[in-house]
Amino acid sequence: MAEHEHVRVAVIGSGFGGLGAAVRLRREGITDFVVLERAGSVGGTWRDNSYPGCACDVPSHLYSFSFAPNPDWPRAFSGQEHIRAYLEHVADTFGLRPHIRLNHEVVMMRWDGDALRWEIETAQGRLSADVVVSATGPLSDPKTPDIPGLDGFPGKVFHSARWDHDYDLRGKRVAMIGTGASAIQIVPSIQPDVARLTLFQRTPPWVMPRMDRAITGPERWLHRQLPFTGKARRGLLFGIRELQVTAFTKHPKQLGAIESLAKANMAKAIKDPQLRAKLTPSYRIGCKRILLSSTYYPALAQRNVEVVASGLEEVRGSTVVAADGTEAEVDAIVFGTGFHVTDMPIAERVVGADGITLAEAWKDGMESLRGATAAGFPNWMTIIGPNTGLGNSSMILMIESQLNYLADYMRQLRMLGGRAALGARASAVHAWNRRVQDRMKRTVWNTGGCDSWYLDANGRNTTIWPGTPSEFRRATRAVNLAEYEVIRARAEQETAGDRAGTVTGAAEAVA
Repeated sequence: MAEHEHVRVAVIGSGFGGLGAAVRLRREGITDFVVLERAGSVGGTWRDNSYPGCACDVPSHLYSFSFAPNPDWPRAFSGQEHIRAYLEHVADTFGLRPHIRLNHEVVMMRWDGDALRWEIETAQGRLSADVVVSATGPLSDPKTPDIPGLDGFPGKVFHSARWDHDYDLRGKRVAMIGTGASAIQIVPSIQPDVARLTLFQRTPPWVMPRMDRAITGPERWLHRQLPFTGKARRGLLFGIRELQVTAFTKHPKQLGAIESLAKANMAKAIKDPQLRAKLTPSYRIGCKRILLSSTYYPALAQRNVEVVASGLEEVRGSTVVAADGTEAEVDAIVFGTGFHVTDMPIAERVVGADGITLAEAWKDGMESLRGATAAGFPNWMTIIGPNTGLGNSSMILMIESQLNYLADYMRQLRMLGGRAALGARASAVHAWNRRVQDRMKRTVWNTGGCDSWYLDANGRNTTIWPGTPSEFRRATRAVNLAEYEVIRARAEQETAGDRAGTVTGAAEAVA
């Protein structure tokens, strides 16, 4: 890469968000862009998470781009290797390889107000861009708790998202820390092979059966020969989840029937009443993400598994100690403790127009305009930004909505002409987030009685979208210029000032 290369757009990350943004830019006729990827291959979280049993809990035909349907999904719920292969296929099919810069981790990016561009420093050199699209994703940086004595543990320690495939767990005594989406897939995958598995559980999850099956050859043939059948399948899956949203967002008490099904699922495999009591949540189902597994509970019922209903408190040599005093001698510790979601590390590397980092701007909680742009950070957009997460459907739906917003954002910049930037107005950002938080008050995520990773350090839900994916798509269909300040380069302010004021004034009048 040339030391001072300049591009129209720099996309950060090559997961679903980054590759989706790249495809959309090409469809808009924009080819002057790069995709900066810190790793040696594309795939994002589906590259990093390769632990045993890793799979998606959203049906395959819904967990894929609408513009890149895959008629050959092998299972109803695809595994990590199939999703990663799908993303590699997208990169090839849409000609994205020439734009992708592997091993180019972003070290820092700063807004240059005079040149109206972002100065970006990567592990491989420097470049600049008119627009930055941050698609690093919330599930990209693992979170490992600071446990006293962990540094002195003589055995093996790793996070589920950094699985050590060179370490053989067979015959080992293993401590699994956490009971989230990763842990319930890891536990049944390693339980038959380990000598002893001790599961440290702070809060039990609600677990529903996983209705997975192989997609038959005739089904795949039908989707290849008659593509509309694949679209119909996707539409049905979408519609079912769209109808479920109201229970999560407006009427959480309706979820009681689902709790009964989850309890029946547990009772079928867990016969010991004491163990069943440990595994029964005390909060409303849906407050934390509902997990899907038909093998988790049967694994916990095996003789070589112990469930400790307490978090890991301390490590003393090769002994792990729970908060309730329970001790276990182990050879390996596996952390399934999630990611930095509400405190994304990338925010510390983005310096805006006022000379402060995005992390400093978000010190009281993340907030953005329509989940995309932040006040004080012109021509910067995030994919899967604040309050764009979903509790019961496919994130690809939200990503595609944000790609629509990105496309119109680029159109607006093109129509403004010259050296121009769009800066989200603080008043618009605050107004949008007030509406989001007002709607959040009655949702199961705020009223369900749990402490989830959806909440930030201040107890505010800055992660989940409190509505349907269709509502979000309507809200991000087009950029409202009245919500933005049009910023001109100093050299053009006098000649283009009248034009920018006219465009902004007209947009405000329409709004």
